[in-house]
Amino acid sequence: MTDTVTLPTYDQVVRLPREYGPLVVPPEFEDANGHMNIRHYLDLGAEAIDIAFRRIGLTDDYRATRKQGFFTAEHHLNYYAEVHVGHRVSAYFRIVERSDKIIHGMALLVDDTTEALANTLEVVAPHVDLTTRRVVPFAPDVAEAVDRELAITERVDWPAPVCGVMGIRSQRNRAGR
Repeated sequence: MTDTVTLPTYDQVVRLPREYGPLVVPPEFEDANGHMNIRHYLDLGAEAIDIAFRRIGLTDDYRATRKQGFFTAEHHLNYYAEVHVGHRVSAYFRIVERSDKIIHGMALLVDDTTEALANTLEVVAPHVDLTTRRVVPFAPDVAEAVDRELAITERVDWPAPVCGVMGIRSQRNRAGR
């Protein structure tokens, strides 16, 4: 049995804070199939996540002074609509869930030209001590910043179109998944 995912509309996604764009897709982004190459979907989604994480406070200064940061433990790309050269695209981000050590989030790439959700990049990002390379809890100020970001994205009236096979393990286990 296959679970179906309800995708948000373009109008729903663009109510989130725009992290990146709009960008007009240049000719060098095109692949042999006549649409934007996979690496650019990944790059644009990763850029949106990076911008959102900087807003949370994960900056070069944070890494240098606290010796902490985030790693990507898992990611999953889904494609919903082709993007072509000359189209305008924008990227958005929302937190799906969090624990005291991990953010499960999603970048959403929209094609502003066709007003369609083009792609999602779902990530699980643990907070780590960069010296020991071990997962550690968020400091209180970081936890507060993550919660502020989560509050923004929880105001939307649609579920994140998650892949269903990744997330925060302890929370999945409590939910019986």
